[in-house]
Amino acid sequence: MKGTKGQSDHLNLLCDIGDLTDLLVSSLSVDNFLQRAVEMVARYLNADVCSIYLYDEPSGELYLAATTGLNPEAVGKVRMKIGEGIVGHCFQNLRPVCEGKAVLNPHFKRFEEAGEDRFKSFMVVPIHRGAVRIGAIVVEHERPDVFEEAEIMALRAASSQLASSIENARLLMEVKREEGAAPAEHPPAIKSPLKAEIASEGIAYGPVTVFRRSSPASLIESSPEDASLTLEDFRRAVDVTAEQLQSLQSQFAKRLPESASLIFTTHFMMLKDESFVGRMAALIEQGTNPLHAVSQVSGHYTALFLANPHEYVREKANDVEDLTLRILRNLKRPGSAGAGFGSKRIVIASQLYPSDILKLVANDTQGVILVGGGATAHISILSRSLHIPLLMASQHELLSIPEDTPVLMDGYMGNIYIRPSQRVIKGFKTRENTRLAAIRRDKPISPVTRTSDGEEVGLLANINLLSEIPLAKELKAQGVGLYRTEFPFLIRSTFPSETEQYLVYKRLFDEMKNHTVTVRTLDVGGEKVLAYLDTPPEANPELGMRSIRFSLDRRDVFETQIRAILRAAHGSRDARIMFPMISSVDEFLEARRIVLDCMKGLKKEHLPYNSAISIGMMVELPSIGEIIDSLSEVSDFFAIGTNDFIQYMLAADRTNQRVARYYAAHHPAVLRGLYRVVEAARGRNREVSICGEMAHEISHLPFLLGIGIRSFSVDPQFLPALQEAVSKISIPDAVEYAKLLLSKSSLRDTLALMEDGAWKKRFGRI
Repeated sequence: MKGTKGQSDHLNLLCDIGDLTDLLVSSLSVDNFLQRAVEMVARYLNADVCSIYLYDEPSGELYLAATTGLNPEAVGKVRMKIGEGIVGHCFQNLRPVCEGKAVLNPHFKRFEEAGEDRFKSFMVVPIHRGAVRIGAIVVEHERPDVFEEAEIMALRAASSQLASSIENARLLMEVKREEGAAPAEHPPAIKSPLKAEIASEGIAYGPVTVFRRSSPASLIESSPEDASLTLEDFRRAVDVTAEQLQSLQSQFAKRLPESASLIFTTHFMMLKDESFVGRMAALIEQGTNPLHAVSQVSGHYTALFLANPHEYVREKANDVEDLTLRILRNLKRPGSAGAGFGSKRIVIASQLYPSDILKLVANDTQGVILVGGGATAHISILSRSLHIPLLMASQHELLSIPEDTPVLMDGYMGNIYIRPSQRVIKGFKTRENTRLAAIRRDKPISPVTRTSDGEEVGLLANINLLSEIPLAKELKAQGVGLYRTEFPFLIRSTFPSETEQYLVYKRLFDEMKNHTVTVRTLDVGGEKVLAYLDTPPEANPELGMRSIRFSLDRRDVFETQIRAILRAAHGSRDARIMFPMISSVDEFLEARRIVLDCMKGLKKEHLPYNSAISIGMMVELPSIGEIIDSLSEVSDFFAIGTNDFIQYMLAADRTNQRVARYYAAHHPAVLRGLYRVVEAARGRNREVSICGEMAHEISHLPFLLGIGIRSFSVDPQFLPALQEAVSKISIPDAVEYAKLLLSKSSLRDTLALMEDGAWKKRFGRI
């Protein structure tokens, strides 16, 4: 900024903005949040005025939502159409405007009530999340020609950081207006919206059902017609229940083939068990009412399971209860259990097991809210992979919400709306449609991805579940860059057998025939805990017995998995085994030796296997940077897992909101670490791919291409946007840009270069 006292501390602005946005999570004071935001920006940019304008969709207007420096009475009163005034023009085109003398701009318009006649310099930046338009942020100064390129970049960065929170604030304000417009006939007992933690992203809307463990009790209350229930009625109810479960299992096989046969295993076993169903029938023959007979026997089994010290056994109590409910419903109202609990609904519960999530998915539940406790890793992983929004709320009053109350879950912002207005619902539908349109472009997908100067770049898919393969193929993925094998281990009550794993992996290789398939060995530990393992608790699981350490410690488990992979990969053109969390050459060689031993064993047994399978490793730990030259001599390929690479490099847990701002992919140490790994691997003609969130973030793409990355593995939905972005970048430009970025030593400098308008324009990002 010219002629002002000192220089603005733009990095501190972003850090403090980060702290401010965290404040909104625990506060419903929207006005205070917006006011603090404008005051903070004005202070750091040495501006006389800072204002935030928000877009009101119903009216199609921008309105002044907060200001410092203008007439405070103008808040809520100054309004303009899209394209009207400098602010409206900026919002319409989603481009910043910076004027040394605002009155000379052809779009200038005076708003008398604002009291801004004395301000000359004017800068406005749009606030948006992708294609979703939120508003605009403005700074002004009394003197002309004050703002320079550095201030534009800083304001754009601040706008980007504020976007999510400001959108959240806008929704909150809309709810407030709706509540104040007209009193509802039945005012909600719970203040809306409620804040929640996000375990699985997504938007869901529907009537509520509260999952209560004691629910069977309501079904054994006898009515006059229940007195006539007979043994024949009971047996008919059991048969109907078996038919319903078979139908559900068949439906579910399409969504989760890895576990289709496991979802209702306990149910089917108990339906055939004489000590369960047979005991019920015996009690009925002795004169016990069928409802009470079912309840009595199931209660005995539930108590037995719950008393067991092992978590996976205790989970079986839930299976008993679910089966009991189905039998009771079919006794009282034959066929009533067919739709299933949670169908087309939002389910609220205080506790859920992984088996619950599987059943809810089978019954087409729209979303899940867990109250009181955190979601286990199993639950979170399942929900994300199955695309079920899952929020964790602390408000216990949600468990008392009336049945069928409409609820909207915003799994991107962490909000729960009770009885949302039609305006709010419409707004969310519009934003979700916009988001999906941005992900799934109408532009045809090419089977080959090339840069603007014609260099080929490989785009592969990350696969969590076999059900994701059709989308990967539809979007022309050139193979599977990362298949996570944890799921079959997480959903079972014991380690899956070689045959069980073989069948899963065989389907993967068959579906992706003639394509690259990279199978990562078991990556458990940390947050991904196997319930059936009686392992002592660890003070810091992320630094404990996880990933390859676990596999090498449990060689029996490791060998079983390796044998299954080798057998399933037989006949595959480009099959790969990849070890996670390797920290030393010794670890890699030990793991590779086990693979070779398994090959020898399979050969002796005359079992077909893939003898030409490539053996590589994940790059996730800082230690690898010091020994990458040596590892390049023994590893066939490398895949950089950016999430853990950044986390361990910077000692910052990205899931911890208090330190999330320290998790910075643009940190110079991270960028140089990536470069070092790629250089060493390419020097030995070793392929290096990249996965993790950094792989699909377009802002990092030019750097990654510039240091030599030519293979990207991302979740399938990101493939279209990634291909389009690659096509706009030339390798010479990317190399030049990467060299500049690597020369920077501070976060501020790397961020400034990434936000540089000229470079963004060269890469097609403006």
